[in-house]
Amino acid sequence: METKKAKKTKYLEQRRVFSEAVQRSVVKDVEQGKCTVIQASHELGVCIQTIYNWIYRYSRHLIKNRVMVVEDKSEAYRSQELERRIKDLEAALGRKQMEVDLLSKIIDLANEEFKTDLKKNLSKEPSSDSESKNEPPTTTK
Repeated sequence: METKKAKKTKYLEQRRVFSEAVQRSVVKDVEQGKCTVIQASHELGVCIQTIYNWIYRYSRHLIKNRVMVVEDKSEAYRSQELERRIKDLEAALGRKQMEVDLLSKIIDLANEEFKTDLKKNLSKEPSSDSESKNEPPTTTK
């Protein structure tokens, strides 16, 4: 007998219609994280799908059938950090290459002015004769 009463009271409930302003405010609260869909549905006494329908209708960010990729903060931070590191290393490499080019140009200009090949002369070990020429002569008694 109670089941019949429960069914009758269910049919006797009034149908509620929520205004567009209420629907938009619920969607705004869900978007801002003030409440979840489940909390909003319990508070208003509507099913969860009703809240989702409002979200699909009025939300700017939560669009139906859109896939949102969520990354871990550390992964995103790590990739940005690696990109920044690559950029810094490329800049350092460019500076070093410019320095090498400058020194090479200086050596070439010195070769032309002194009519010698400094690259070959600098790569050789000094001979023992040149060392004795630089030393002051020793006197023996």
